[in-house]
Amino acid sequence: MALEPRFRPVSASQQWPEASRDTAEALHRLLTIDNRNWHAYKAQPQRRAAEQLAAALVILLDPANPPNAPLTTEQRRQSIELLEHGLGWLRGERKDPGCPNHGH
Repeated sequence: MALEPRFRPVSASQQWPEASRDTAEALHRLLTIDNRNWHAYKAQPQRRAAEQLAAALVILLDPANPPNAPLTTEQRRQSIELLEHGLGWLRGERKDPGCPNHGH
């Protein structure tokens, strides 16, 4: 069974697929917990994790960080940090620190 064109392996020399960064940014905007809804979502670990994972994807898909970039790019380091933070939320290792403005 042949793979659909969108699932074919990508050449190591190519850039990220067209519009992938824009799509990741749109997802991140959708998942971002802003000041208006922070209190409503602050205790939802999956929501907090999704925000961090989407941010990691945006950074990873930086055009200055192509798929064939060396292992030690700043984008890769930042993405790993955000992924680990998101995993902490998913594993229940992170808890809401409370609102800095209200103390809860």
